[in-house]
Amino acid sequence: MSRPDSNDRATLAAERLSLAYGRVSIVDSLDLIVPDRAFTALVGPNGSGKSTILRALAGLLAPRDGTILLDGRSIARLPAKEMARRVGVLSQGPGAPEGLTVLDLVRQGRYPHRSLFGRWSQADEDACARALWLTGMDALCERPLDSLSGGQRQRAWITMALAQETDILLLDEPTTFLDLAHQIEVMELIAALVGDRGKTVVAVLHDLNQAARYADHMVLLKAGRVAAAGRPDEVMTVESIDEVFGVTACIMSDPVTGTPMCIPLTRGRPATHSRGDALLREGNESGHSRSLRLQPQSCLGRNPDGKTEVKPAAEKQT
Repeated sequence: MSRPDSNDRATLAAERLSLAYGRVSIVDSLDLIVPDRAFTALVGPNGSGKSTILRALAGLLAPRDGTILLDGRSIARLPAKEMARRVGVLSQGPGAPEGLTVLDLVRQGRYPHRSLFGRWSQADEDACARALWLTGMDALCERPLDSLSGGQRQRAWITMALAQETDILLLDEPTTFLDLAHQIEVMELIAALVGDRGKTVVAVLHDLNQAARYADHMVLLKAGRVAAAGRPDEVMTVESIDEVFGVTACIMSDPVTGTPMCIPLTRGRPATHSRGDALLREGNESGHSRSLRLQPQSCLGRNPDGKTEVKPAAEKQT
C-alpha cells in the first residue's frame, strides 16, 4: 500500500478546531486532515493534545470553536447512532464487567446497527464472526476477558470495534501497558486492517519509531498545534524532534523497513555549542573523559551499495 500525501481526499477532517476543558485551552485553531484508507499516527509530548483531539474526532468532546467534518458534514449535526455506524472508538485502558467473555464484548459492537427492540439477526452474527476471524480471536471467543493476556485483551477490544463495521477506527494509545511482543502484535493487526481491509485508522502513539514503522501518515503535535504532518520521513527530522521534544537526535534509516528511526542523543543542547550539536562524554579506562561532537543534521550517509549508514562524525577532543 502506498503512503498517502496529506493532500489526499479525506473523509474525516478538522477545520480551525479549538478545544478546552473548562477554561483551560488545550487545542487552538488546529487544521487536520485524515487520509482515507491509511494509518495516521498522532504523536507528541505529554500534554500536546493527542487524546483530546481523538476524543473530539469521535464526537465525545464538543469543540469550543471550529468544525469536525465527516464526508463534508459537521459531526455536530449527525445523530449519535449514525456517528457510531461510521466511526469506531477504542479509548485508553477500557474496562469491562467481571466475567464478560470475548464474544459478549464483541456483540456490544453491534449496538449502533440495532433498533430499540430489534432482535439479534443473522447479519449481527455474521459481523461478529468476521471480526473474530480477522483478529484471530475466534478460538478465544468463550474466554473471560480477565483471563486473557494484555495483548489478547487489546485485540478483543479492537474486535468489538470491528464488529461495528465502521470504515474509520480511532484508537487511543492501543499499545499502552503492553510488553514489546504484544505491542508488535497489536501494531501489526492495525497495519493489516488498513493494508488488507482498507480501514482508515487514527491512533495516538507515544513510541516515535513504532509510529514511523507502521503508520502511513504522522501528525506531530506541540502544545495543541500541528508542528508537522505528512509521511514519516517528512515529519521525523532532526529539526522537528528538537523543536517539539527539546531532544537532540540522530535520524537513521531502519535497517529492516527503511523507515526513519529516531536515536535520541541528549535532552536539550549544551549552551557552549551551536544549535543541533550534541556533546557526549564517555569515561575511558584511564579515567579521562572523551568528548564526541555529533552533527545530527549530517548523521545519515549512503554507503557504496546505496544503503543508509551513520557517518563517522565523531572527533576526539583534548
